[in-house]
Amino acid sequence: MLKKKKQRQIQEQLYELSTLIAGRFSLQQSLDRLAEAAVKITGVKACSIRLLDEEAGKLQMRSTYGLSEEYRNKGVVTKNDTVIKAAFSGEAVVLDDMRVDGRVKYRDAAAKEGLVSQLTVAMIFREKAIGVLRLYSPKPKRFYEDDIALARAVASQCAVAITNAKLYAQAIEGAKLAQQVRLAGVIQRRMIPEKPPVVKGVDIAATYIPCFDVGGDFYDFLQISESCFVVVIADVIGKGIPAAIMMSMFRGAVKAYADDSGQAIADVVAKLNKMASNECRSGEFVTLFYAVIDSKAMTITYCSCGHEPTVLIRDGHATDLEKGGLVLGVDPDAEYEIETVNLKNEDSLIFYTDGLIDSTNFEGKLWGREKMLETAKKFATAPASRMVKNILNHRRRFVGLVRQSDDTSIVVVKMNEKEKPN
Repeated sequence: MLKKKKQRQIQEQLYELSTLIAGRFSLQQSLDRLAEAAVKITGVKACSIRLLDEEAGKLQMRSTYGLSEEYRNKGVVTKNDTVIKAAFSGEAVVLDDMRVDGRVKYRDAAAKEGLVSQLTVAMIFREKAIGVLRLYSPKPKRFYEDDIALARAVASQCAVAITNAKLYAQAIEGAKLAQQVRLAGVIQRRMIPEKPPVVKGVDIAATYIPCFDVGGDFYDFLQISESCFVVVIADVIGKGIPAAIMMSMFRGAVKAYADDSGQAIADVVAKLNKMASNECRSGEFVTLFYAVIDSKAMTITYCSCGHEPTVLIRDGHATDLEKGGLVLGVDPDAEYEIETVNLKNEDSLIFYTDGLIDSTNFEGKLWGREKMLETAKKFATAPASRMVKNILNHRRRFVGLVRQSDDTSIVVVKMNEKEKPN
């Protein structure tokens, strides 16, 4: 009768222990609860839980119950320790008398603590040892087969609970980071103009499509006069938050330099290149296309810094505007060529980043520049907004539902603004 009552108590305690697996506790809370539960279930004096630090090769003391602070900090235990190696290989290691057993590294500390017998079992999760559970008794030869079976059951529950606690902590941190990234994306998209400027004699449309919450593309406009404005489009090479931070910094510099109406394009580009060269790390750089369009003089003056060339479409023919030089951020003393091109009524200018043409379908085939140009020519007589939509629609038909790996930015400028449809 007494034996059945004891078994029922143990089963109830194991059930209580199993509830820790589903509990939303921090890792330390779980460890402390498990150490206490292990002592109460097995009826021993004390318990310690050590978790393996793979990188350091050490087992860190993470929680104890019934042990002094002095014993907790007695010294280092590594995975090469004789007892630990045996436990990790699947053994339940029983030390009948820690005071005289040669496998015990800190015998004096054990004697001072009043510990005699020790049982060590590994905590295994998915066939991988993540630490050890140790039970201590003040009596010699305390641990028997029933104790070992019970300790293994406790250790198994501990391994699952510990793993769940780690995963839960990672999920919380991941959710926080995801929220921060989403907020960063909202802030970044606010930097992209909601609508293009209204410039006499010009029809302008633009779109930005990030492939992640944050990215490295941007475009902007700066109106100099009633008929003259700046178009800048750039791509910070990189992904995610680092590229977004660099983009924000670079955008601020573009604004600062371009706002000075006395600055020639060559001076603006030179300053941007020096700034990028100071800020970019190895493997980082910025591509840029900087242009000043004058609808009164009917000219575009530009510089392409390693960026995709802007396309001038006239009478069904496409011409690349590719004068310029090296990408920004590589050589602070790089020199850049500036070109002025005369424009005509009905000319279309297409500014874009490489994400537009580097899109791939399920077969891994690129949409490519030629298909983009074919589409652009087909709709060259349409308003700028419709031209942008049609280019993106044709690309979408080609790539289908494939998730793209690069941001897309496109700006269309058409000379001699037409009345837009309702």
